[in-house]
Amino acid sequence: MVTKREKRSWGEIEAQIYTPQKIAASKLRMALIEEIVRIRRQQGVTQQRLGDLGGVKQPVIARMERGTTSPHLDTVLKVLTPLGKTLAIIDIES
Repeated sequence: MVTKREKRSWGEIEAQIYTPQKIAASKLRMALIEEIVRIRRQQGVTQQRLGDLGGVKQPVIARMERGTTSPHLDTVLKVLTPLGKTLAIIDIES
């Protein structure tokens, strides 16, 4: 007998697949990348120009912005510096 599939939200599925730590890390990574993209666009800097200024190849920046790669800390810092930004360690808001 064929039964109806129960519809579940992505959050429910995600919670079954990933640990809370992996979910939190993914959300932080996404927020960081979204902020880098926002700042880059706000300053009118292209991916190519940002790459030239930071010593990072443009395809690396494109993959980072699309979320198809998880950038190393060194790469993030190379991208942030020409934008006049840095990282800070702060408490995670509940």
